[in-house]
Amino acid sequence: MGKRSSFDRRKNDAYHTPAAPVAALIPHLRGIRTFAEPCAGEGHLVGHLQRHGLICAYEGDIEAGYDALTYRFEDEATFDAIITNPPWTREILHPMIERFQQIAPTWLLFDADWIHTRQAVPFIDQCSHIVSVGRVKWIEDSKFTGKDNAAWHRFHAQHTGGPRFFAREAMAA
Repeated sequence: MGKRSSFDRRKNDAYHTPAAPVAALIPHLRGIRTFAEPCAGEGHLVGHLQRHGLICAYEGDIEAGYDALTYRFEDEATFDAIITNPPWTREILHPMIERFQQIAPTWLLFDADWIHTRQAVPFIDQCSHIVSVGRVKWIEDSKFTGKDNAAWHRFHAQHTGGPRFFAREAMAA
């Protein structure tokens, strides 16, 4: 899935979000009760968030005919935040950041190295938080974790001044 992986990427970057990176995000969701998940896949992230008491107001995925870049899910539901594990492909990720941050505070799980690239520059000012989660075990039956560190990135159009970094804590596998 990452830049050093020898595995073929799954269609639409469909990797189930495990519980461990979600647990790292929960302390940063103060005041968030409802959320939208526009890249829901099979709903693993939704389930993890709901087990922590959050309410999913919208769940959609491109495989079900709901393209997060064009479908106006914000007209369908009211929510406090967008929380998703989007495709890491920059041609999709960057337009998602632009669109989602205009709708609501947005938490996206993707590779941590992104912040160190030139392509991140246009987005850094509106990135308020980076919550490191380290390497994630994306493939449940595998004995290996991914080769790239991941982090939750929070974006919102009303934020300026760049991110605050939260180092990772020990996570359960």
